[in-house]
Amino acid sequence: MRFLKADSGLIGILVVLAVTQLIGWGTIGLPAIVGRDLAADLGMSLPAVFAGTSVLYVSMGLCAPWLGKFFARHGARKVMMVGTIVTAPGFVLLSLAREPVLYFAAWIVLGLAGSATLSTGAYIMLNEAAGKQAKSAIGALMLVTGLSSSIFWPTTSFLSGHLGWRGTCLVYAAMLIFISLPLYAFAAPRRSVATDDGSAPDRRSDAPAIPRSTFILVAAVITLNAFVNFGISAVMIELLRAEGLAPAQALAFGSMLGVIQVSARGLDFLGGGRWDGITTGLVAGTALPVAMLLLMLSEGATWAVAVFILLYGAGSGAMAVARATIPLVFYDQAEFAKAMSMIALPLNLASAISPPVLVALLTQFGSRGALGLTFVFSCATVLILVLLGRRRPRAIAAVAV
Repeated sequence: MRFLKADSGLIGILVVLAVTQLIGWGTIGLPAIVGRDLAADLGMSLPAVFAGTSVLYVSMGLCAPWLGKFFARHGARKVMMVGTIVTAPGFVLLSLAREPVLYFAAWIVLGLAGSATLSTGAYIMLNEAAGKQAKSAIGALMLVTGLSSSIFWPTTSFLSGHLGWRGTCLVYAAMLIFISLPLYAFAAPRRSVATDDGSAPDRRSDAPAIPRSTFILVAAVITLNAFVNFGISAVMIELLRAEGLAPAQALAFGSMLGVIQVSARGLDFLGGGRWDGITTGLVAGTALPVAMLLLMLSEGATWAVAVFILLYGAGSGAMAVARATIPLVFYDQAEFAKAMSMIALPLNLASAISPPVLVALLTQFGSRGALGLTFVFSCATVLILVLLGRRRPRAIAAVAV
């Protein structure tokens, strides 16, 4: 990858972020595997259990704009260290939950910490270090972090089988303190903002201001896709079981998802480095409604489930990269952290409501209800991307074609 040749120091940053983001996203995916055990132990319904993840995303979203000031003032490293320190007690609190109140309190703590450590912080750190190369760096990071479900779903299943879900929470708290925190403290770079000439970042003063309507479209496309991707990922096992698959078979198919999502990163490489986030999103986004429609019409046939996993995995994997890089099309380095922090609010709120909404639809209407809603949102995402493609800044539009 060209950006690695240009700055070998990025390799170390990417290793740190790859490990910490894998742990961060993998551990909070706990309900996807042990949701029924949580429901039984806490006396809660399955939708209520998944609402814990929703509380996490609400907390993340509400904190994101406020944290944007700290990212700008202190840099990503310090903010992510503090967030990691807060995350561990959140898992300890979760392990102690005996009733819904403490259960939801734990997810509030995890959400406060996640707003500092998950995705947004990683992208800001890469933008600090890579400047205009941030798109390629973010893509490389997501090439690895897309494996979080493939690694942690089987890991959670194994640990919960031997230690129970409470013991699994304590193991994850230990991982954060003894793996993630030292990596941020000793291996992540101290704040150093990169520009082409090595000077402090400056704005593109000659560039026209980005209209507020464009920001709304960017936020809308990211939010709609986040609803689909986070929701489907959270309920994938239950969705496949609703299609008639046995629990072990559903877990096997679901665990393939991360590998396919990582493989889909090749979609961006296919463009020879010339595709921006909008172009990647348009190509990848069309696969999602096709996947939803196929599964709705297939009546749970095994071959259709396999094709669904392939199409959805490829489309969602590439769309995850597009979500992170679309703002780079419109915002320069000086504005990127602010834009990402503002977008994180609707993104996380959508991520919060999607699992319980989709679980409720699964419970009331079966898989067709959940698939129907995600199909509509996926189609809307593609249409908004078409509109954004017409709003590219001229210089970027010339490169993208």
